[in-house]
Amino acid sequence: MLCIQDVVQQAIATGYLTLEAENQLRYILQNSQYDAIELNAFANLQVAAMSGQVRQESREIFSSQSMAASLN
Repeated sequence: MLCIQDVVQQAIATGYLTLEAENQLRYILQNSQYDAIELNAFANLQVAAMSGQVRQESREIFSSQSMAASLN
């Protein structure tokens, strides 16, 4: 099982957070115990996403679905 730091490092390195990675993070956060270092890594990912350093596949899908719905 991956740890939060692994998922965060991959997302920051590629500049992209996939749906699979988001689901892995969600699972880890809900079902595992994690320490302050792991929580800090997650916070760093949130900052990277908010600043545009990391794009989120889920947001891109939501955005494209919203655009399609507004065109109908």
